[in-house]
Amino acid sequence: MRTSSSRRGRRTAIAAVAVTVTGTTLLTGCGSDGDDAKSGGTITLRVGTFGSFGYDDKTGAKLYAEYEKTHPGIKIEESNVADGQKYWDTLKLRLSRNSGLADVQAIEVGYIAEATGSTMADKWVDLGKEGGAKLDAFLDWKVKQATTADGSVIGLGTDIGPMAVCYNKDLFAKAGLPTDREAVGKLWEGDWSKFLEAGKTYQKKAPAGTAFHDSASGLFNAVVSSDPVQYADASGKLDWENSPGVKKAWDTAVAAARGGLTAKLRQFDEKGTWNAAFKNSKFATVACPSWMTGIIKDQAGPANQGKWDIAAPPVAGNWGGAFLAVPKSGKHVKEAAELAAWLTAPEQHAKVFAVNGNIPSSKDTLTSVAVQEAKLPYFGDAPVGKIFSGAAVKITPASISRWDGQVKTFLTDNGILDIEQRGTDPAKAWENVKKLVDDKIDQ
Repeated sequence: MRTSSSRRGRRTAIAAVAVTVTGTTLLTGCGSDGDDAKSGGTITLRVGTFGSFGYDDKTGAKLYAEYEKTHPGIKIEESNVADGQKYWDTLKLRLSRNSGLADVQAIEVGYIAEATGSTMADKWVDLGKEGGAKLDAFLDWKVKQATTADGSVIGLGTDIGPMAVCYNKDLFAKAGLPTDREAVGKLWEGDWSKFLEAGKTYQKKAPAGTAFHDSASGLFNAVVSSDPVQYADASGKLDWENSPGVKKAWDTAVAAARGGLTAKLRQFDEKGTWNAAFKNSKFATVACPSWMTGIIKDQAGPANQGKWDIAAPPVAGNWGGAFLAVPKSGKHVKEAAELAAWLTAPEQHAKVFAVNGNIPSSKDTLTSVAVQEAKLPYFGDAPVGKIFSGAAVKITPASISRWDGQVKTFLTDNGILDIEQRGTDPAKAWENVKKLVDDKIDQ
């Protein structure tokens, strides 16, 4: 998925979706708290996730049920939360205590550099040695992202987040814009500034109570994700203030917010306002990494099937993607590593893609006939396989610093959101972000 996007970042893809939730805490505890997680000879493996990974038995690919059927001594419970930043903050705290952790923990790509860094690297099982995963099945750069300085692979790739733009055909038609996905992509082809121009055209005849785009913060994430230079320099050192990608994304998002092109929503908000806006058709476009399609389907609901479609983005990029990792402190490390390897194997990537649209991080699955010919009925049989795999091959992975996820959150939630919802002057908002980074991040 996702970027937590802070997701599912997938992320930081981060959506409130229907899953098997085992309690109200952000992360489900495992046997490290004294519970040996055994009942009647059955081992319960707990999986901590954020957003829509597509594994669950209710709206996903039913992978947990499949695994339990072929592994009769295993029971799987998933704990899923909406807010990727809170998920990560809680995960870090519990790692420091070596308690309260799930047997398998998801990590969004924005935090993988921190997870592989010197303060956390020894907290994870080396999945290159435990669990039986075939590392050569994954995209090379995906494995590299999860590799520590000493060569341990602490995470197995779930998905990547090649981008498109999802748009509401009904709203486009009412605003006098084309609805054919090829024609829509041509509106903004090659430049995010063209996307803003399309927004201005939409707003001239916008149906009452609607906006062109959902969120200036979401737009920021999309634009920065399409640039080869993001929060870090080529050496992996945080350098967000001098980043051309951050500047372009900031300027684009600010222009959208101040130009009245957005619905002024916070993506993945805990109150569910953003989710409800899908159902009530309050905005016409949303930046759409591959994992977003599952969120739209779940939140817009059956009544809106066929109203949404998918077009190429102004510039190809990767927003989000995630990994599955196994904390060393778990009591069932061997079984957890085997589950993580199975969930991220090419065969399971294909099943998740077929149901959820998450683009796989395994090489063979990405180029398979199943992916290349895949269509999503909810989106009018949009050829999602071709759209997203075509974007995937154009991805140039950016350098990642250990602070990317946190800086992204400051820029969006404490910078752009203040401009969008409170009318804060952009220069003042930028200074506020700088102060937060200086105060909270020890570089």
